[in-house]
Amino acid sequence: MNKFYSLIFFALVLASCNSDYSPKPRGYYRIDLPKKEYKNYTSDCGFSFEIPTYAEVVNDSSVDAQECWKNIIYKGLNGRLHMSYYQLSSPKMLANLVEDSRRLVFKHTVKADGINESRIDNPKNKVHGLYYDIEGNAASSIQFFVTDSNKNFLRGALYFYAPPQADSIQPVLNFVKKDIERMLETFQWKNN
Repeated sequence: MNKFYSLIFFALVLASCNSDYSPKPRGYYRIDLPKKEYKNYTSDCGFSFEIPTYAEVVNDSSVDAQECWKNIIYKGLNGRLHMSYYQLSSPKMLANLVEDSRRLVFKHTVKADGINESRIDNPKNKVHGLYYDIEGNAASSIQFFVTDSNKNFLRGALYFYAPPQADSIQPVLNFVKKDIERMLETFQWKNN
């Protein structure tokens, strides 16, 4: 009987020595992206733009939030576009806000693989600013600011409620990036 068990044991050992095994790559959850449809959003704070129908604008509820700070919540995509609005009182205030925006973007250089900067320039609607595409495993992948250089300033930063792993959030990031581009293309100041 021991010979029988020994024979079965050796047969199993020989059968298990298959060199065709390869580990499976780590996978991520499938994300069903919603259909792109847009609606107009008009703020009481002096600006308007188009947002996707699957996003919701809410007041910022953080401790240091000011009256006209808003968040665009992407519920099904686990993301948030934080927007801080300021009414300008002087050219010095504008210069300080632009510098603060630049400083906040470049805080991400520790984790970022690169920061691409592009101009936002819509003279018809008096919308000017900078758009930052932050590559790599940074906490915020997109940041921007727009201003009319006279009365209004708005800064935006996109965050996801997930560890900043560029490869896992890339499909959603590319999807939301188009929404932000649409928002900036349709952005208008009400008092201009």
